[in-house]
Amino acid sequence: MTDVHSSEIRRKNMSAIKSKNTKPELWLRKRLHAAGFRYRLNPKDLPGKPDIVLPRYKAVIFVHGCFWHAHDCHLFKLPATRTDFWKAKLYGNRDRDLLKKQQLENSGWRVLTVWECAISGKERIKEDILIKIISNWIRTRADSSEIP
Repeated sequence: MTDVHSSEIRRKNMSAIKSKNTKPELWLRKRLHAAGFRYRLNPKDLPGKPDIVLPRYKAVIFVHGCFWHAHDCHLFKLPATRTDFWKAKLYGNRDRDLLKKQQLENSGWRVLTVWECAISGKERIKEDILIKIISNWIRTRADSSEIP
């Protein structure tokens, strides 16, 4: 199937996709703040510029979009056109994520990855349960993890 938009319109649409302050990220930040956590956002001095940094707990949180990071869930579907391009791009993102996670861990940071599907979508985790899981991870200083 061909694209329903011209290449100029498609380019404009794709350039409007944000990498910071996404809806899932804003959702999580609001709830963490309400739970009493204070954090920094996207510091340039840390590998991968984590979405949320909790210096007091030596913890960082990445909020990953399921499509852009090729998560194996109901929200990800590899595009049917230009498959080679999308495979290289999306799986390249995953490889870069692993590298940045390792760099952070080697520097003494704990890393939590929260996937978009845990926050929204048909298989999302109930809000109070998700925030409890994240809060416990932060406070107990558990090892790096991923939700779900």
